Amino acid sequence: MMTIKRAFVRTYHRQADQVALRYKADRVWNEVTWRELMARVRQVSEILNLLKVKPGQHVAIHLDNCRQWMEIYLGVVSGGCTAVPIDAKLHPQEVAHILHDSEAVLLFGSARTFATLKEIQAEVPALSNAVLVDGESILSMTDSRFTARDYEQTLAQVQGASERDDSRFNRCDPDQSDVASIIYTSGTTGRPKGAMLTHGNFSSNVESMMHCLDVRPSDNLLLVLPLHHAFAFSVNFLLPLFCGAQVSFVQSLKTVGEDAREVSPTLLVGVPLLLEKLYARIMGGMKKNRLGYFLYRAGLKRPVIKAVQSKLGGRLRACVVGGAPSSTEVLRGYAALGIPVIEGYGLTETAPVLTFNPLNAPLPGSVGIAVPGVEVKIREPDEEGIGEIMGRGPNIMKGYFKNPQATAEVMDGAWFRTGDLGYINPDGYVIITGRIKSLIVNREGKNIYPEEIEAQILTSNRILEAIVVGFTEEGETGERVGVIVVPNLEVVETMRTASDEPFTVEALTELMVAEVKRVTRSIADYKRPRRIEVRTEAFEKTSTSKVKRFMYAMGER
Repeated sequence: MMTIKRAFVRTYHRQADQVALRYKADRVWNEVTWRELMARVRQVSEILNLLKVKPGQHVAIHLDNCRQWMEIYLGVVSGGCTAVPIDAKLHPQEVAHILHDSEAVLLFGSARTFATLKEIQAEVPALSNAVLVDGESILSMTDSRFTARDYEQTLAQVQGASERDDSRFNRCDPDQSDVASIIYTSGTTGRPKGAMLTHGNFSSNVESMMHCLDVRPSDNLLLVLPLHHAFAFSVNFLLPLFCGAQVSFVQSLKTVGEDAREVSPTLLVGVPLLLEKLYARIMGGMKKNRLGYFLYRAGLKRPVIKAVQSKLGGRLRACVVGGAPSSTEVLRGYAALGIPVIEGYGLTETAPVLTFNPLNAPLPGSVGIAVPGVEVKIREPDEEGIGEIMGRGPNIMKGYFKNPQATAEVMDGAWFRTGDLGYINPDGYVIITGRIKSLIVNREGKNIYPEEIEAQILTSNRILEAIVVGFTEEGETGERVGVIVVPNLEVVETMRTASDEPFTVEALTELMVAEVKRVTRSIADYKRPRRIEVRTEAFEKTSTSKVKRFMYAMGER
């Protein structure tokens, strides 16, 4: 089976002087060929030698999307190490846990993310080296225990060594069973767990996707989603890497339309929220053109569709979406515009794709059929055929890093338990009906685990109990975070006595809302409760003192 390094080398030999990456800087689109990418990847591998990082050790990548992200990842895994991608938007305490738990010995970051690293330096004693993109701009002002280096200067320092026959890149040849990435996904215990994904896990999943998507070297995939996310990593990075296709980086979420017009992508990978916003923009623009909208509604769609597609670069043949449920209305809307949307399903632990809707026979409302090489079944189906969705195949993770108990909880022999409920129709399409877990999936496709937020809220001695639940606003497909809290009346009563002021219901609610907001400041914005409800009675519990979650939901507004 192919490894990520071997796939990269194969593509390099096939088309060294073809374009691999595009990015915009100073209002100009720059191109990076596979030859240029290879040179920088070899230098990144040599940085591991310079900093005495041994094969098998873990290297963190704490960066926003940028061209350097890809070359750093390829350099790390080609040099025999394991990459630990970290969301650049996480708060310091979350980054500290990942760095500490993963045992990372080196971090590639940026001038922007280094502030977080300085804040948590006492909590990650094993980490002593940081290489920073744009680090030259801040190194003279940096005062920390880390040995911090500028990325470009360090690449230049190792350039000669990277070109020798005995270079780190030439000496290392990872095996398919070696762990390529440890990707952290929040767990039900409230602490993120590191899913160990091997070269074989990723390469088998990419090969499965190659059967579902006809990706060619002439293709250009627009990169919008963050690369630390398993879905974007596999579909928007590894898939074009294996196929020799091009990747174009958007400048920001606000410039997706503008960037598409300028680089003419053939495939767009996104989450439902992105596609919904893009569709709303398309339809809004169409309605402003009264004649065009009239023709479209009257069934004379061809000239309108052509105009819409030209605004997206004129070459877009499909969108790939995953990470959260999609609106069937939006899916049909894109289909009517001649842009099919391929909806899939998977999890970080499955590297990540389990199912894909066939391009020639999609079923809106389903997440498609099992991709080639992967099996999907329903565990303990009820009379309606609904049960837990399980997956088996070479894409299933090796396990959770340093967490055999959590691994055992999700594995049933070779089968991975997704925690999602659903059924498989007679044609093999998987329809998701709910979740066994209390997982919340927001409109951006981010997984939010209530227990993690509850643990943070309960650090307040003014709050006795808390249940975090998902809720949806009218007309939305994804969930938002809400919380129901029970005040610690004993502590609150002491506060009231000390102030000699009566505590009204309104005042108690105001206090609880302020307290929840205060203690959740240290977690990522998308995890913070958007609706807070207060009750004075304890939650109903089972005989083993577990809260009966199914009894509680956010009230109507």
